[in-house]
Amino acid sequence: MDDGAFDFRSGTSVRFPFTPAVEAATAPLWDKVKARVTPLEWRAHAPLIAEINRLKREKGAVILAHNYMTPEIFHGVGDYVGDSLGLAREAQRSDARIIIQAGVHFMAETSKVLCPDKRVLIPDLLAGCSLASSITAADVRMIKARYPGVPVVTYVNTTAEVKAETDICCTSANAVQVVEAAAAEWGTDRCILIPDEFLARNVARQTTVKIIAWAGRCEVHERFTAEDVRELRAAYPGAEILAHPECPAEVIEASDFAGSTAAMSDYVGRRRPAQVVMITECSMASNVQADSPETTFIGPCNLCPHMKRISLENIYEALVHDRYEVTVDPLIAGRARAAVQRMIDLPPPSQPARYDLVKARHHVDVELI
Repeated sequence: MDDGAFDFRSGTSVRFPFTPAVEAATAPLWDKVKARVTPLEWRAHAPLIAEINRLKREKGAVILAHNYMTPEIFHGVGDYVGDSLGLAREAQRSDARIIIQAGVHFMAETSKVLCPDKRVLIPDLLAGCSLASSITAADVRMIKARYPGVPVVTYVNTTAEVKAETDICCTSANAVQVVEAAAAEWGTDRCILIPDEFLARNVARQTTVKIIAWAGRCEVHERFTAEDVRELRAAYPGAEILAHPECPAEVIEASDFAGSTAAMSDYVGRRRPAQVVMITECSMASNVQADSPETTFIGPCNLCPHMKRISLENIYEALVHDRYEVTVDPLIAGRARAAVQRMIDLPPPSQPARYDLVKARHHVDVELI
């Protein structure tokens, strides 16, 4: 067999032999991913993983691997793994000179905003995000003109230019906390939460702060329906169903737990359920399963086409050729950093925040811009 890895995007091969030394060096990684990666796939992945890890040490680089990366990336080469903001914060603490963002473009921008003196590379410039592309800085300026004096909370799934126009950032894990803190600081009972419409609607059910929302959506999570949940309950009556707050409100209502990727991972780790359904991106379940082998993970899931543009092959190419560098205008970066830092400075929750499902089942209107 011709061992090695093939980059189907470029049509070129990146070849390293599957030697006994490679097999021994990557054996602990294989133990983590073998439930989701076949032995044949591993013969192609393992040599490239070993070479990427060697290059990282040689070049003083780290790889930030988002929860939605495939298992061979997440467990094989990721130095820091987690959600987008957690990755950027780890990058700040790192002594590495080079950051490889195994994620999408707005994440690389956030890393650059928080780490202006480090070189940030993304393996594929086309790794975008439907949420980040749903709103522009000009849109935010229009919103502020329409609602003067109302604080603007921006989801981290946005460009640096959008963050620069807003007051404070949030994640799905702390959106309720940030909205309430912003409303209190600005002395108002209203808050603008952009750009994810479903996150805003779900947050509105968790707080007394009135929410003004934007009609942006995650193309992965918006496709899930309450009917999906009902069918899963009928087919797997013992399974616990976990949903991400970027899903429609009726999906949250029908689930057993709702929370960010970190909260879902924490839930499985603490409860160790026999069967779990994760209503989120496919690779999330694959990566959590490595640390919870006694739990059976059941579909459905949807693939993020942007996250899946990142591969071992183009991570290797990014390291070898120092491509593609992500830069942010210093003036924009400074203003975006202030919005992110204001969120970071809030007291952290004692555990990843979950969405109260009793509150989630009460309808609360939002004002959609």
